[in-house]
Amino acid sequence: MIPNPEKHIDVHYLTDPGSKGRVNEDKFKISSFEMSAKDPAPVLLAVIADGVGGHQAGEIAAEIAIETIERIIAESESEEPVWLLKSALLEANHAITNRSENEDDKKGMGSTIACGLILDYSLYIASMGDSRIYLIRDGIITQLTRDHTWVQEALDTGVIKDEEARNHPRRHLIRSFLGSSEPINPDLRLFLSKKESDEQAKANQGLPLIPQDKVLLCTDGLTDLVTDEEILNVFQKTADIDNALQQLVDLANQRGGHDNITTVLLKIRGEELFLT
Repeated sequence: MIPNPEKHIDVHYLTDPGSKGRVNEDKFKISSFEMSAKDPAPVLLAVIADGVGGHQAGEIAAEIAIETIERIIAESESEEPVWLLKSALLEANHAITNRSENEDDKKGMGSTIACGLILDYSLYIASMGDSRIYLIRDGIITQLTRDHTWVQEALDTGVIKDEEARNHPRRHLIRSFLGSSEPINPDLRLFLSKKESDEQAKANQGLPLIPQDKVLLCTDGLTDLVTDEEILNVFQKTADIDNALQQLVDLANQRGGHDNITTVLLKIRGEELFLT
């Protein structure tokens, strides 16, 4: 791909260490490209990572993840975005585990990851852990990713109910993350409904985005303390997106701010022309 400083999608972001004086282990990056010299189609990559809590050098793992994924995407000539995202996450996992194995003070480090790759106006995603990607469209907020946590597994199997999940003592137990010593399986599902099967969610990749769509990437420092409905309400009541992101961060901090809080918002411009 060819780097292009001109982004075809509006980008807003905000990161905050939280109110507990913690090191900010969240990392994020937004990069824009053209597909190739022959194909000037615009590409935007947004990646957000959260150093896994309880692991050493989480911020280093998150940084390695971000840098590796961006490099793999930038160097690629592939026209298969799902395969490209999977390859980038596998390479990032290898880079983290290699560093961890060779430096004693970084053993056991890991990171969540959430990637949004927009080719022209088609959205592809990949994730591991509990950093999330949402779509906000026509007054509805939809979580496109699934958390890879004990709580999500318990919800899926009916062990616990929705009202138990938010304050469950195991809510931070992550099942899948970059830096794992076990073989990883990047999540390439894009859910438009909680009732969709895995195969349906995989088929949703390449979701066409339309004017005024908002794609929100965020770490669990936000979603642990602010509900989906509250996120939607803030965006509905606040036209200025930077102000809206600040309100969300402030709300999380008012409720304890026990973790780092990072948000990246991608907004499709209303004046763009779209081909069907």
